[in-house]
Amino acid sequence: MSLALIEAVVTGRRDAAEGVVELTLAAADGGPLPAWNPGAHIDLRLADGMVRQYSLCGDPGESGCWRIAVLRERTGRGGSVYVHEELGRGTTLAVSAPRNNFELLTASRYVFVAGGIGITPLLPMIAQADAAGTPWTLLYGGRTRASMAFTDELAGYGAKVLLRPQDECGLPDLAAHLGEVEPGTLIYACGPEPMLDAVDKAAAHWPIGSVRCERFTPVDAGEPARAETFEVVLARSGLTLSVPPTCSILEAVEKAGVNVLYSCREGTCGTCETDVLEGEPEHRDSLLTEEERASNETMFICVSRSLGPRLTLDL
Repeated sequence: MSLALIEAVVTGRRDAAEGVVELTLAAADGGPLPAWNPGAHIDLRLADGMVRQYSLCGDPGESGCWRIAVLRERTGRGGSVYVHEELGRGTTLAVSAPRNNFELLTASRYVFVAGGIGITPLLPMIAQADAAGTPWTLLYGGRTRASMAFTDELAGYGAKVLLRPQDECGLPDLAAHLGEVEPGTLIYACGPEPMLDAVDKAAAHWPIGSVRCERFTPVDAGEPARAETFEVVLARSGLTLSVPPTCSILEAVEKAGVNVLYSCREGTCGTCETDVLEGEPEHRDSLLTEEERASNETMFICVSRSLGPRLTLDL
């Protein structure tokens, strides 16, 4: 079962940077939109069944509109090209309510690291931290200065923002930037996978849980640890299902006629998060932290599997 949808209309459109378009969305009926917190994203339902997730980058206090920014990816799967070429002022489309897998947790200090369009979920986080008087810095890298969105907004924060266009400065020196561990500090990073890998390596000496990343593409989890069929017990439905190697838990649940929310089917959006009652999941998502994986309290059934012969889920 897919998410309940909202009919929205594009009320504003502008170029936020070279290759980046910013869209303002409002409810088609003129009413308020659902509330959200920094780090949240929405699904856009595009043509031919395409579903794409984009971070909200505006002001959570504005209930009348949402703001997103989309990088045109010519080698992508077609969603961003469609947004750039087809979504103009007055266009209506279906969108989901906001979901947040990248929540801004309380900290004594923040280090934000953005790569390219990865600046989008960090903008409202920065605004919230600044309004609360919490110390923070932003290291923001991009291919060129012209390709880096929202530098005009960020200029108002002065020396807290370090812009590092690659053609002028080379790649950001993450090892130096994250070299000194500061107790109580959280690192929030969003951007392309090579940058996030570099952040993880540069902050490997920080306390566990210090780094929180949001990924636009799924991490390559390799081959499943268990090649055999396993059973999934659906505690609330009273069903026991067999999940072969060629089928995901989500697909098996759907075939059994059990309604479950889903969206991306690749372990990046967080919609299908399910409570684990018994058993040990093989976590193959791109969302859970190491601590969350170790707890085995929840799993994402679109990609994750079982390490043992049986799982019991709260479905």
